[in-house]
Amino acid sequence: MSAETSQVEAAPQAAANANGAPFFSAKDVHAYYGESYIVQGVSLELNKGEILALLGRNGAGKTSTLRAIARMADPELHKGEIWLDGKALHKMPSYDAALAGIQLVPEDRRIIPGLTVEENMILARVAPGHGWDIERIFARFPRLAERRNQEGVTLSGGEQQMLAIARALTRECKLLLLDEPYEGLAPVIVQEIEKILVEIREAGITTVIVEQNAVAALKLSDRAVILDTGQVAFTGTAKEVLENEALRHEYLAI
Repeated sequence: MSAETSQVEAAPQAAANANGAPFFSAKDVHAYYGESYIVQGVSLELNKGEILALLGRNGAGKTSTLRAIARMADPELHKGEIWLDGKALHKMPSYDAALAGIQLVPEDRRIIPGLTVEENMILARVAPGHGWDIERIFARFPRLAERRNQEGVTLSGGEQQMLAIARALTRECKLLLLDEPYEGLAPVIVQEIEKILVEIREAGITTVIVEQNAVAALKLSDRAVILDTGQVAFTGTAKEVLENEALRHEYLAI
């Protein structure tokens, strides 16, 4: 067993909520793309309002884990349990999981062409289960307020990322899943998005961030999980990863 295994065993567990269960947990999740076994027994725990950095090299299974948690059709969940605020998401399709409070912001952002910034958010609110109202969004995202009548796909990359996050917040959002939110963005825009994520945490929303910019994600996060070939190689606090150079080098190449 590696030195990291002992760290996993010794890592502090997320404190339980009043009912004795974590606000969010994924327990022994196994998921496949066809016959390809991608997510191999991943387990996560988070309390309400915590931020988790889900890290690993390319191909480690990070995006697939997010998609499995969000109950997307691919990868297909074969085994495991996913719980959010007392609800068994592993028994739900993605639509019902979204209604239960899971909002996935994918790497490609999926801004809808032909619709303005405001219309993208209005459309997100058509189905039941509303979160922040649009004026609250614009108060928190002044760049979007300035561009509310601009077609969403013509925004800069950073502004599109803000719109993708804002659109998720217009829904009932208990668990926000962010896939590479900093990709391709200038440092000044990354800092703006970090400030938004701090506000989201202060609002009590729990967040999982998959991000290649591991140091930036860790500085923002409470907890960290590192994946290696679809399995958990480390779980503990973000501070532990920041302070452990050998661990970062072995699994994150930083």
